[in-house]
Amino acid sequence: MTGASTRADWGYPTPIRFGAGRIAELAAICREVGIERPLLVTDPGLAALPLIDTIRAALDPLDHGTFHDLRPNPVGRDVESGVAAYRAGGHDGVVAVGGGSALDVGKVIALMVGQTRPMWDFEDVGDNWTRADTRTIAPVVTVPTTAGTGSEVGRAGVVIDEATRRKVIVFHPAMLPRAVVCDPELTVGLPRALTVGTGLDALSHSLEAICSPAFHPMSHGIGLEGCRLVLEHLPVVVDDPTDIESRGQMLVAAAMGAVAFQKGLGGMHALSHPIGARFDTHHGMTNAVVMPYVLEANRPAIEPTIEQLAAYVGIAGGFEGFLRHLVAMRSAMNVPHTLIDLGVDPAAAPEIAAAAVDDPSAGGNPVPFDRPFAEAAFAAACTGALHAT
Repeated sequence: MTGASTRADWGYPTPIRFGAGRIAELAAICREVGIERPLLVTDPGLAALPLIDTIRAALDPLDHGTFHDLRPNPVGRDVESGVAAYRAGGHDGVVAVGGGSALDVGKVIALMVGQTRPMWDFEDVGDNWTRADTRTIAPVVTVPTTAGTGSEVGRAGVVIDEATRRKVIVFHPAMLPRAVVCDPELTVGLPRALTVGTGLDALSHSLEAICSPAFHPMSHGIGLEGCRLVLEHLPVVVDDPTDIESRGQMLVAAAMGAVAFQKGLGGMHALSHPIGARFDTHHGMTNAVVMPYVLEANRPAIEPTIEQLAAYVGIAGGFEGFLRHLVAMRSAMNVPHTLIDLGVDPAAAPEIAAAAVDDPSAGGNPVPFDRPFAEAAFAAACTGALHAT
């Protein structure tokens, strides 16, 4: 990017329209991918803001409806309600607008509108995705209004199964959106806490990706640059929310993080998923809190990688220098230092550790992620014990 006026189109892994004001092209983009009667899926908070009027105005040439009955940590009933709204309105595609919750729900609605099996049958385990009837999956266009999850370029959605109190990753290759509109102007009004939480979520994706032991050199390189963009531009947008160039760079970083974690995630996400399901914490902020503790626990396996990252982004002091920089940045952004500060009960350690070990993200951790490891990392995140700082 060369500045706030940059407009560009690229495809990786799906067509992306980037630039300020690109939301005006939304109806034309829908038509390009075969959507004439979209269901606009968003969240209740965004639905109450003037920004949604901009989205609706962009969709005015099309016969569209709106669904926004979903939770910050979506549950199965949210998707079921959205599927009912889709069918009742005779829609032929989804336009998902918002942060990770709305984007995930929109994509899972598009998956489920023609399925006969429950969504839990498509959990991202083994080849479960082959159970789906691909012919009935509706097309999706995504419009991120936060720079964090990268769900706009992903093939999955995270939904809580209330029966088991477990976050389930629902996956199918055909859930990949047909097009993405990345308009940095749409992120300007994001509250500071959400800018911080979603931005550090983007960092967690790239950071865990480069620490994963899997061999995926393309995602590793993308993850390094994704980390650099967040470390450089998140402090800028926190201090000046109207900085369009840095807002745009954060949107790029979020998409890059989602591409990078094809290489794998790890302990941050393995812990944050059950914590969010149990305590209804913001996913990005939970990742932000556990981040340094998981890094320190993984140090024996990741120190050379973090030294490489520190050199790349211009942070002196290798692993310890990077960790000090991260903790100082979190503090400056008012990120809680411990899970207790986030409202998490430390007595839940056995429950959280058991669920974390079973989380699909655990398999990408660079150190074997067993119960003792999970309990120790959770305990450190509750007490605030960091030795390297």
